[in-house]
Amino acid sequence: MKKKLYIVTVLFSFLLVGCNVGKTLTNTPTKQVEIFLTKYQTLDKDVLDDLDRVIANEENFTGQHREKYRDMMKASYQKLAYQIKDEKVDGDNATVTAEIEVIDYGKLLSSANVYLEEHREEFQDENGEYNVKKFIDYRLDKMKDNKEKVKYTIDFHLTKKNDEWKLDDLSKTDEQKIQGVYQY
Repeated sequence: MKKKLYIVTVLFSFLLVGCNVGKTLTNTPTKQVEIFLTKYQTLDKDVLDDLDRVIANEENFTGQHREKYRDMMKASYQKLAYQIKDEKVDGDNATVTAEIEVIDYGKLLSSANVYLEEHREEFQDENGEYNVKKFIDYRLDKMKDNKEKVKYTIDFHLTKKNDEWKLDDLSKTDEQKIQGVYQY
């Protein structure tokens, strides 16, 4: 009986140590950034929920626009590539520098806005009024055909709370870079 209890105790100890080692391996600033970026690549539910909230706020989108944009962004997220370049830890604060590569929608959006200014008549309705839906169609068609990529370097900031590294909120600019819509 003592031998069985000893074996159970040893096995339980290994399990506890194994769980703590696993937690330690995922509880690093770099690993937290990798988990965050992988959520985009794997179309994590939270990422898709955020995308749906952004799309819902586009008041000029039709149902078809929303669907087209959502499908395009999902495909873009899956193509996101990243490489961790550096990690700096200072007490309970850390910065992880990553280089990301995304489809460059930002450049396209900028050029579409210039095109609108120079060819406004192409986006008029039958009454000669500007039709924003025609312009949205134009932009989405251009975005869908775009395969050009761009690289950005992002510094992710993390804070250690209760012995867990947590990613700080991203700036609007960094969010736009990850989504590929940053207009530089």
